[in-house]
Amino acid sequence: MRIVAGKYRHRQIIYPDDASHIRPTKDRIREALFSALGDINGLIVLDLYAGSGAMGIEALSRGAKHCTFVDNNKLAYQVTKNNLINLGITDYELIFDEDVNALHLFKDKNYIFDLVILDPPYKSESYLEVISYLINNKLLNDNARIVTECNRALDFTSLNLKRQKEYRYGEIMVNVLYL
Repeated sequence: MRIVAGKYRHRQIIYPDDASHIRPTKDRIREALFSALGDINGLIVLDLYAGSGAMGIEALSRGAKHCTFVDNNKLAYQVTKNNLINLGITDYELIFDEDVNALHLFKDKNYIFDLVILDPPYKSESYLEVISYLINNKLLNDNARIVTECNRALDFTSLNLKRQKEYRYGEIMVNVLYL
């Protein structure tokens, strides 16, 4: 796996060898997604289900100011840590914890994110719960964007969004939500 564009373009990263729990986002999907997002210079990013850290590292490579990586899988956490160290990245925070615990930590510390990447295990039903928590607890900038990746269509109509874009890459559905 490689970083697609930016400062770390073409640099290789490793991903966890645990196909039953961790599924890295393919290069072509990351490339298309970040092209759709446009300029992300200076943004504060949350990669909530980091896996290999590829999505957050891609954001940093493309000019994001800082990324907070969270994962509760020991192997994923270690792989993300190794990728960050191997690339010499310093503008990050890496947290080993459950998503809900991390969200409470962010609330307590008054974190505010500009871009949130949600790519939990596909069987997860927590998309709306996590997004609602982020919105209701003011953890998002007024113009924040949230990216979701899933293997099925997700319904975000209960959220009060400015707009939503949906992209299909084979069986993968990617949504970009605009607050």
